[in-house]
Amino acid sequence: MRSGHFSPSRPSSPLHSSTTSTDSPSRHTFSQTLMEDTINDAGAIIKKWDLDASSSTSYNRVANLFRDYREEAIQFLDAITNLQHGMHFVIKECSSSELLVQAQNLMQIAMKRLQKEMYTILSGNRYFLDSETLSTRSSRQSTRSSVSDDDDHDDEITNTEVSPRASEVEIVSELVMANLKAIADCMIGAGYGKECVKIYNLNRKSVIDETLYYLGVEKLTSSQIQKMDWELLEKKTKNWLGAVKIAVSTLFHGEKILCDHVFSASDAIRETCFAEIARESALTLFTFPEMVAKYKKLSLEKMFTVLDLYNSISELWDEIELIFSFNSFDIVKSQAMASLVKLGEAARLMLSEFESAIQKDTSKAKAGGGVHPLTRYVMNYLVFLGDYSGAFAEIIGDFPLSVQSPLPESYFMSPIPDEDDSPSSAVSVRLAWLVLVLLCKLDGKAQLYKDVSLSYLFLANNLNYVVSKVKKSNLKFLLGSDWLSKHEMKIRQYISNYERMGWNKVLTLLPENATEEMSLPEAREWFFKFNSGFEEAYRVQSSWVIPDPKLRDEVKISLSRKIVSGYRIFYEKYRESLRSGGVKSVVRFAPDDLQNYLSDLFYGTGLSEQAATAYGSASPSVSISTSSSPSHGR
Repeated sequence: MRSGHFSPSRPSSPLHSSTTSTDSPSRHTFSQTLMEDTINDAGAIIKKWDLDASSSTSYNRVANLFRDYREEAIQFLDAITNLQHGMHFVIKECSSSELLVQAQNLMQIAMKRLQKEMYTILSGNRYFLDSETLSTRSSRQSTRSSVSDDDDHDDEITNTEVSPRASEVEIVSELVMANLKAIADCMIGAGYGKECVKIYNLNRKSVIDETLYYLGVEKLTSSQIQKMDWELLEKKTKNWLGAVKIAVSTLFHGEKILCDHVFSASDAIRETCFAEIARESALTLFTFPEMVAKYKKLSLEKMFTVLDLYNSISELWDEIELIFSFNSFDIVKSQAMASLVKLGEAARLMLSEFESAIQKDTSKAKAGGGVHPLTRYVMNYLVFLGDYSGAFAEIIGDFPLSVQSPLPESYFMSPIPDEDDSPSSAVSVRLAWLVLVLLCKLDGKAQLYKDVSLSYLFLANNLNYVVSKVKKSNLKFLLGSDWLSKHEMKIRQYISNYERMGWNKVLTLLPENATEEMSLPEAREWFFKFNSGFEEAYRVQSSWVIPDPKLRDEVKISLSRKIVSGYRIFYEKYRESLRSGGVKSVVRFAPDDLQNYLSDLFYGTGLSEQAATAYGSASPSVSISTSSSPSHGR
């Protein structure tokens, strides 16, 4: 880029024309004298700030021209511009003139000074050139178009636009940027762009590298990743997740703004410059997620780490395309896209493994009919998936569900709120299907109970847990109100079946017509049968459980309404008549007694030794996880 000699903008003409002219010599002498004066005047200003000349004061050699002597800095840049004009004239008139050699020496002195000034400004003003300050610059203060008039150095430095409400840091930042731009414009115009860019790149690349280091972004190889324990890799992933937003939106964005501003005089230079300082670091940043996606030990619980990585890149994609818009950054955008693709593939694989794990689960049914650990695990997993509906939709958008099941299609498809090709519909379909896979598995486990009424209670408890999780999470909006209504109705059906089967011997004794008369022997026999049926039902169900307080109260109220209310009529009607026969031996329960007994049910505190032996343990293992909720790295 730098040239030792200045080439004329057009072919030079002979110093003496062959055409006779009486005033040509005098005109030439006047022009030459004018250029000599221009070069000498420029030289006087330039030599004052010569870094090597003994005539310069020691202070001038170490002083910061642009910081401490702003007026003289403007004069210095104007002198360089005038020197350029003089050199072009001399080249045009006589390229072998000693004046040209003198002018070239002056230009080298000036460029050396500007290199020193640029280095000093860059290294001494990092605080005012931090990425956060740069990235928040308003559009009014953004890069102006290339300078059309080389004599505007004073405008560039002194007329910098700063908002009246700008902070002191922003004001200084704008002045520093203006100084850098003025120096870059001058050096590029003089043919010293290569030297200018070299100084700039060395400084700003170190800023990017240091910032990423402090953010916790490391340059790792695939081999290093594969050898890591998950705990260490998860820690590094969390560091990356905390860093990527700052790196893209603040660091790289701010550096591009600075680079575009400083080198606005040349589109080619600003592209090359930004690529040299940012491309390698950007590649390091966006390579990490792909290596995590290829980690050989990915398990179901790591799904959410993968989704976090995917979501971070996906949400920043528009900014990535805007900041890395130059062709020289195609490799960076390709790497970011490759990471998205690999993360999506890993998530789809884990999703398939998750479904398979549910279907293959061999854990026993929950003793007492409570919520099965499989139900807790799967629903907590799905709740977290629902929180990633945006990324999840992108991932499964081209991963259609192929249902191979004996289940009726109407049962599966009817819960979906919006049956269309939209991403949200794809998420709804997938989540509804996974819930259905769980419910089918629970149906199979319910059949392991010997008591049919306990099977229905088990199904009611687990479906109630499922519905409760859906209501309290984003799944509510993904599955829709129709889905909820249908499954709430199913819970009521399960409870109705439980009551009918579990209290059959008691409920069948209560006649539909309470006014029907009985003889005393018939009444006595009725109380004996009621006592026996109630005691047996209570004994069997004393170990059963309904974990949800709301559902538990609803079932107790329902049983009380059906049992205690009917019993009260008989109790009040025949209590006095049977007193002579020993009311305590025949009428063993007052209505309030029945109410108290029913109130004690469904806490699971009366689990008998026989029941515990029959069902294995109170907390059977779950083949896909022993915890009730999946771990995640959010």
